[in-house]
Amino acid sequence: MESCKEASTLMPSSCYMDADVAGKGVDQTKYRGLIGSLLYLTASRPHIMFFVCPCAIFQANPKESHLTAAKRILKYLKGTTNIQACVALSTAEAEYIATGSCCAQILWVKQ
Repeated sequence: MESCKEASTLMPSSCYMDADVAGKGVDQTKYRGLIGSLLYLTASRPHIMFFVCPCAIFQANPKESHLTAAKRILKYLKGTTNIQACVALSTAEAEYIATGSCCAQILWVKQ
């Protein structure tokens, strides 16, 4: 994933995740490791939680479509490394930082 193309959004607006019964299965261990890493990142990047949780639901039987969605989150994170300049030590602090950043952007747009 180091040489992958960056993504400007987390998921396309037309994306819908389901069990994908007919899809091809992927390695559970690697998928669970990827999801675990993404869940760890939600402490400092809480805005990705909405997209990581649907991927986490399918850890018991992951398919290629679920892995593609999780990789899309990694591509987004690669493209947005400069967005949050500080590291939160708790989830409450991360939410506070995200709220402050959101308010600053709203005020900028309003002006």
